Amino acid sequence: MSQQDDEKHEFDLRWAAEAEHKEPSARARMLAARWKENPPDPAPFRADPGPVAPRRSSWVSTAVVLGCVAAVILLLGYIQTRSPY
Repeated sequence: MSQQDDEKHEFDLRWAAEAEHKEPSARARMLAARWKENPPDPAPFRADPGPVAPRRSSWVSTAVVLGCVAAVILLLGYIQTRSPY
């Protein structure tokens, strides 16, 4: 594009941004028309999440994982000592 086209394009964007009245998007117009006939039920901005179960300590999870790893190591060692090869 030429310099003149860039300036004209920039002017158009500035003019559009400074407009007093902006037309709503197609989705906004569609929802406005739909809600005029059938308004939506009121809903809170954020609903209460409800009771939350207490989380187990990270130490419990770590102990369970390490216990499983130790059990697998012991099982593999037992299998290796029992094999004839």
